[in-house]
Amino acid sequence: MKNRTCLGLMLSCMVSVGCQDLDDAEVKQKGLIYCSEGSPVTFNPQLDISGTTADAAAHQLYNGLLDFDPETSKVIPALADSWLVSEDGLTYTFQLRKDVQFHQTGYFTPSRAFNADDVLFSINRWRLASHPYHKVSGGVYPYFESLGLQDIVAEVNRLNGYRVEIKLHRPDSSFLATLATDFAVMLSAEYAEQLMLAGTPELLDSQPIGTGPFKFQQFRKNNYIRYHRHADYWEGQAYQEQLIFDITPTSSMRLAKLITGECDVIAFPAQTELRIVDQRQDLVLEEKPGLNVGFWAFNTARPPFDDPKVRRALAMAVDRQALLDAVYSDSAVASKGLLPPTSWAYDENQRDVHYNPALARQLLDEAGVKRGFRMNIWAMPVQRAYNPNATKMAELIQSYLDKVDIRVDIVSYEWATFRRLLKQGMHDSVLIGWSADNGDPDNFYRPLLSCAAIASGTNRANWCLPKYDELINDALRYTDEDSRMHYYHQVNELLVEQMPLLPIAHAYRFQAYREGITGMQINPFGGIRFGQVRKEGR
Repeated sequence: MKNRTCLGLMLSCMVSVGCQDLDDAEVKQKGLIYCSEGSPVTFNPQLDISGTTADAAAHQLYNGLLDFDPETSKVIPALADSWLVSEDGLTYTFQLRKDVQFHQTGYFTPSRAFNADDVLFSINRWRLASHPYHKVSGGVYPYFESLGLQDIVAEVNRLNGYRVEIKLHRPDSSFLATLATDFAVMLSAEYAEQLMLAGTPELLDSQPIGTGPFKFQQFRKNNYIRYHRHADYWEGQAYQEQLIFDITPTSSMRLAKLITGECDVIAFPAQTELRIVDQRQDLVLEEKPGLNVGFWAFNTARPPFDDPKVRRALAMAVDRQALLDAVYSDSAVASKGLLPPTSWAYDENQRDVHYNPALARQLLDEAGVKRGFRMNIWAMPVQRAYNPNATKMAELIQSYLDKVDIRVDIVSYEWATFRRLLKQGMHDSVLIGWSADNGDPDNFYRPLLSCAAIASGTNRANWCLPKYDELINDALRYTDEDSRMHYYHQVNELLVEQMPLLPIAHAYRFQAYREGITGMQINPFGGIRFGQVRKEGR
């Protein structure tokens, strides 16, 4: 009754909240409205690892050379319609699709179709510090840098207008999967050249041009993004003439807009709202196991968290099953390690740490951590599948650590500030997580804990161990799963001993939308897609 009352009050208070400054009648007639959780940092996914940015840009505006089949998770053709890999695993040759048109907008009219020049520009921008666009918009490419990919790719060569060769310094069995991620988008070299001549190169990332199903029209931060259909899209026109991202940070408000019809689809329904959606005849709730992990990372660059004994003690002080029950309800499975059970490299016999507060306090005493020691836990302010309520989880961990005489301050900021300060290493520990960008296990191991990932900001533990890097790099030299598993077993043992982070849960992904919406698919790697989504009757 309490939930129903609160929802009724919320609905009654919604007066002209969504899509302000837009022609609502036009949008509802010709478009699709998605209630998103926040504003993108940029409209170029190369520059940001945030899911918010990927959702707003990757699959609406762009294509990559390759893509993933959402049903099988296998790599499939996209802008490259075929490819060959040399026997030594060092040379990749891509045949490009012809007659793929870039967006024509009020600020750019392309004179040619997509070709090899765009591939060279798009890859060389992030990999070469000498590239004229490398430092534009900050010069940081976190996903690629977290993989050390700029040091793996040796050359990118134009063989002809529609054939490109990429050479690597060493074999990398995850390379094709990396090229299929949300971050490996193809940009327009012609548009970039035009902007450079005009002295406004930064517009490449804020007034985007791509080959995707929608083209950018308008963005008002914290309010909305408007896209129009790309009439010449190579896979066929999108069903909807317009696509609107109605930026609505509060989960309860997104649900209210879904119920009233102000939104057709919503992002990240809260755990407490799933039953409401599921019980309504006019709404649809879908779920799918997610390739993700929610974790508690310790800042190993700060004492006493630089001591593995302290990190293991803190991990033992917390009852993870209680966290799982309280925060995720029945929408997640407990973590044994970084990899979820759906990964081919998952090891169900992996060694783990268990709740043992007495031993935790003993280890803290041995490490010289005094009773009453004060630390902080940063709790991310946004909801994600891998952690739907970080603040609640932080409060639970706070109560557990209090029992071993550790005092906890809970810290949070607005999301952009949170991420900026987190990258600066201002935290003692943080509750956050990771959603895989592809199905290769390396996509968990390398971005989260490699030495290179510290500078990129994806290694929240600021942990660097050369032995770890050596093992994960050795695994990439092989293509057969058994050989790779041999190395990943060693990696898992190392992580249990070192405990740079405590894996907590692998969550299901949920998607909520109105009845009459078809073509919605839950992508196991994130990155929502609207090109094939349609409203009933349109």
